[in-house]
Amino acid sequence: MRSNKGLMIIIFMLGCTFFITLTTHGWDFYQQNIGRNHSFIYKSCCNSSLSLNEIFISAFAALRSTKKQDLRKDLLRKYCAGVNQSLDDLKDTDLKNFIVDDKHGIIYCYIPKVACTNWKRTLIALNYSEPYPDPTSFEHNWVHDSERFQYLNDFPKIDLYSSLLQAKLKHYTKFLFVRDPFVRLISAYRDKMLNYNQYFYEGYVRLILLLYKKQTKMTYNHKVAKKEGLQPSFYEFIQYILDPRTEKKEPFEPHWRQMYRLCHPCLIEYDFVGHQESLQEDAQELLKMLKLEDDIKFPPSYENMTSGNSVMDWYQSVPLEDRRKLYRIYEEDFLLFGYRRPTELLDD
Repeated sequence: MRSNKGLMIIIFMLGCTFFITLTTHGWDFYQQNIGRNHSFIYKSCCNSSLSLNEIFISAFAALRSTKKQDLRKDLLRKYCAGVNQSLDDLKDTDLKNFIVDDKHGIIYCYIPKVACTNWKRTLIALNYSEPYPDPTSFEHNWVHDSERFQYLNDFPKIDLYSSLLQAKLKHYTKFLFVRDPFVRLISAYRDKMLNYNQYFYEGYVRLILLLYKKQTKMTYNHKVAKKEGLQPSFYEFIQYILDPRTEKKEPFEPHWRQMYRLCHPCLIEYDFVGHQESLQEDAQELLKMLKLEDDIKFPPSYENMTSGNSVMDWYQSVPLEDRRKLYRIYEEDFLLFGYRRPTELLDD
């Protein structure tokens, strides 16, 4: 009897939430957002093995996730308002970071240093075989470097001039994951400037050492360079990014290119915007949204993931004026994706 009474209270509260949402935002909003979670809420309420407390938690977690996504997408609409650009202005090279999964109706724009290796693993696993294997079962070097990611070739790329482009962008679930821009730069430095391969040594590390450390007579072999302890400082890496000559030659390398330039959130209306800072929670919510939560588990995060708490320590070597210049370069990423301006780094 007490259980039935509790269930009635929950149904009443959810009914109130539905009425308020419908009154405030309209039926279309309900269908697009709250409605996609209704089956999850219904399943929780009707599962007799769950306690009332668990039912409350499940129901309101679904609603909280919907609200979080709504706020993130509202922020994109706010800062993208008035953008005088369309998909027709993009080139094929602007869509290099898009992976299309026709089997599940997914379009993923991957951003280096934002869990993209694990999302690539997950998409491969979803398309590999039945039953879906554990994404972590794939060898790391298959997916770490996008240039050598052989299985990505099995996914169709977005063809800018294809008649299917508009249909896929309209009907497929489009998602991306983003990260605090200054933390992402730290991660890029640690991975590509300290743990470099031949490509990054020859194209970037060696150049930075020549330009800003004035180092000469350097080897061309990255293994020899590592043995000799050759590596740029974090500030020298930042100097390279700030140098106006850098982008005159070619656009920023994708590992430190601005996120909005990789995924074009003002031209493509994303259905889901995930954050690295809440990666596991957001990944689970996305898999629920795709109705794939029972088919696959998103891999756990790396233990050595750069912490936002250490940002001040990393940027202490960068003079104040250079930090401000760096913020201006990445300001659109901060604004579009809801990251606060790091006043402790930028103000006197």
